[in-house]
Amino acid sequence: MRVVVVGATGNVGTSVVRALAADEKVTSIVGVARRLPAWRVDRTEWRQADVAGADLVRIFDGADAVVHLAWLFQPIRHPAVTWRANVLGSMRVFRAAAEAGVGALVHASSVGAYSPGPKDRPVDESWPTHGWPGAAYGREKAYVERVLDVFENDHPGIRVVRMRPGFIFQRVAATEQRRLFGGPFVPRRLIRAGRIPFVPDIPGLRLQVLHAEDAAEAYRLAVTKNVRGPFNIAAEPVLDAHDLARLLDTRTVSVPKGVAKAAVAAGWRMRLVPASPGLLELALRIPVMKVDRARDVLGWSPRHSSQEAMLDLFDGLHDGAGMETPPLAPDGGPVGRIKELASGVGGRP
Repeated sequence: MRVVVVGATGNVGTSVVRALAADEKVTSIVGVARRLPAWRVDRTEWRQADVAGADLVRIFDGADAVVHLAWLFQPIRHPAVTWRANVLGSMRVFRAAAEAGVGALVHASSVGAYSPGPKDRPVDESWPTHGWPGAAYGREKAYVERVLDVFENDHPGIRVVRMRPGFIFQRVAATEQRRLFGGPFVPRRLIRAGRIPFVPDIPGLRLQVLHAEDAAEAYRLAVTKNVRGPFNIAAEPVLDAHDLARLLDTRTVSVPKGVAKAAVAAGWRMRLVPASPGLLELALRIPVMKVDRARDVLGWSPRHSSQEAMLDLFDGLHDGAGMETPPLAPDGGPVGRIKELASGVGGRP
């Protein structure tokens, strides 16, 4: 089996490439990325390409499956740029997969594609995927779901799988996530148990997370098994502020939603943080997902708990961890933080 992984050098992509390379049924892997990595993996060749403009049909030719993971989180301040990469780029990936005669398409959707939903009971994959219009991430993920609806109708011979994970963490991706969502002012050395003064307890903030290795295993199964349709994937338990406080050996402080939103909005306007206020709104509105279908149909179960995934993230943040791919470059210290400021917090990819 020949598999093309689009967006192969990021948090999920690197883990998916590793998981596929360990599977004897996968004979070759093509890793596609905007910037080529120094990282090397068995049976993997690299192709430099931007989904927004490259000749993807030639890259996909001869592939049995395409895994589409490429997603541009920044620049959030320029939504036309992310729309072009994420929505129009995804449409180009899907069209190229059809033209190349690929048998299976596995797409990275997200819990962020779901419409606002309950926090006190889990919802299955039939919950509406209209996103939250106040965040570009939710709008774009939801729009691509509609594109896939049309694609599946027009190409019934292609096996389409939609993965809808919660928040995906691992140690080597911690610095990337700090750059994308926390920004250059996050104090790396304070991200340690007993050093953070408190965790804000915001009503409605409940997180479903999983380790990147477990996400990668779900993608491997989606590639190699004859399955179709959407799959929610997340580890147990669902985490709230009190759980995070226990992990960090600190206390919680109750913060009203309005105060939390105002604080994030102020940091956004002052260009202190790269994440927009809409992302907080999105996190407060997304439903809790039921993962039974992934277990029963995909045969997937996570090896890591949600707490273990969070601890891996915290360790990576503290240590400035990374690896030899451009998106996952380790923390550059004071010089690197200055470069982040110079490039515009939340203003450039």
